[in-house]
Amino acid sequence: MITYEQLIHAPSAEDLEQLRQLYLSNGWLEASATQTGQVITSIITHTFCFAVARDDGKIIGMGRSISDGVSDAYIQDVTVLPQYRKRGIGGGLIQFLVDFLHAQGINWIGLISEPGYENFYREQGFAVMPGYTPFLYVGKKKTDKV
Repeated sequence: MITYEQLIHAPSAEDLEQLRQLYLSNGWLEASATQTGQVITSIITHTFCFAVARDDGKIIGMGRSISDGVSDAYIQDVTVLPQYRKRGIGGGLIQFLVDFLHAQGINWIGLISEPGYENFYREQGFAVMPGYTPFLYVGKKKTDKV
């Protein structure tokens, strides 16, 4: 049976490894990074809502929202293990996050879709924001010399 829950505290070693595999399977972390456990733990504990989907205790999917906790929220890092896809689990994660955000009084919920997933997000109740273009900062980094 698939269940959904919010992770609030640092994950157990077993959960951490399962989350690491999810991040690595999407290319969101470097496999060679020596501090991936610390990075994932920090992501969880500093995220407004970090949700996981479990199958008999094993983490098979995740998603998170970042927010000020008052007015706006963004959903990101939604993924499901490849062998569990096309079963409604990603939609379940989105619904869990949306329900959590609505319970906090947050109704402005945005996200940026990777190419090819637009229909998935439309099916979850999201729409393209006409007249808006997402941007990513590519200017000088903290380590760049001025």
